[in-house]
Amino acid sequence: MNLKQLGILIVIVIVIGGAGLVLHNHQRASWAETNAEAGKKLLGDFPFNDVAQISIRHGTNELHLEKKNDLWRVRERGDYPANFSQISGFLLKMRDLKIVQSEQAGASELSRVNLAAGQGSNSATVVEFLDQNNKSIRTLLVGKKHMKKSAAPSQPEGDEGFPDGRFVKAGADSANVALISDPLDNVDSAAEQWLDKDFIHVEKPKSIEAIFPAATYSWKLTRQSESGEWQLVGAKSGEELDSSKTSGVTSPFGSASFTDVLPQSKSDQPETNKPTVLKIETFDDFSYTFNIGAKTNDDYLVTLSVAGDFPPRPIGANEKPEDKPKIDKIYNDAQQKLKDKFAQEQKCQGWTYLIPSWGVDSLLKPRSELLAGKKEESKPSENSPGTNQVQLMEPAAGK
Repeated sequence: MNLKQLGILIVIVIVIGGAGLVLHNHQRASWAETNAEAGKKLLGDFPFNDVAQISIRHGTNELHLEKKNDLWRVRERGDYPANFSQISGFLLKMRDLKIVQSEQAGASELSRVNLAAGQGSNSATVVEFLDQNNKSIRTLLVGKKHMKKSAAPSQPEGDEGFPDGRFVKAGADSANVALISDPLDNVDSAAEQWLDKDFIHVEKPKSIEAIFPAATYSWKLTRQSESGEWQLVGAKSGEELDSSKTSGVTSPFGSASFTDVLPQSKSDQPETNKPTVLKIETFDDFSYTFNIGAKTNDDYLVTLSVAGDFPPRPIGANEKPEDKPKIDKIYNDAQQKLKDKFAQEQKCQGWTYLIPSWGVDSLLKPRSELLAGKKEESKPSENSPGTNQVQLMEPAAGK
């Protein structure tokens, strides 16, 4: 390369660099004009304590969370209780959201970041906060997630990177699109995502009875103490319980959970066939009855009821009068915990739950599958006569 060519190359580099610097300064100046809002709270002075209703709408999907008698409920699930911790955390997050960048945007830019009006594929998710008088407090339009490229393309997030923020508009009439540093993953119009998932937890079972539509499949197990061996009630000659086969049924609903609750419009339609009934009694004097019905995809339809007995403290034969206050306190404290548990679990009555199959399948073993040295019968197919289908109960007005 001669000196003339080198000189031309240097001039080209200077021109390109200068143009880039001018463009960068222009863009920087543009952001400087629109980023005066950066650092400010997105929703301003958000009176989150006044919020009594939250609606989340995206396309044709709608969710309504409403506070009724100081309890948050999910309208689309027959006013089933909502997860208070989730809602309170969401409101606090809304209060603290701050703007990272802000700029004016036209219709094409709104569509590009999924903040367009209407119900199209590029439309916004609309979150509205209302007070107890149904008056709107704030409206937030939530759009596309902002993706950050990964420094290592081989990472699980791949070429698209991972979400580190979201494009939003504070107010339907706002001309500015803001970028926040939170991807707002919990902005979801799916009702099941907002349900209170506190549920039944069966502890210390004393007897377990499964009553199938086909009587020959039914069985009942009992034990005399919490550490005692399980026995088959009414065992016939040659029937011997196999402990390796009963391990899946002797801790029923100990860590139960549910996927969803059927809304009243669906759960008030009775099925025709009988459910499998599971009855459980515990050493804490709790009695549970579960009606286990049809299997839908990976979930069973289940209704339940719970009863409890709280007897007075028995007096020991050698109990001394001076020991009575201490013993009374220990007993009463334990009973109060059981009463609190009972009150919580009673609220689960009157609803039809979708419970994952992994928590139910092992409880539906026919009698022969619990025995040693017996050829296991094949279970009836789910669509054959006598299949487990639930007699659905109409949900109560509240939990």
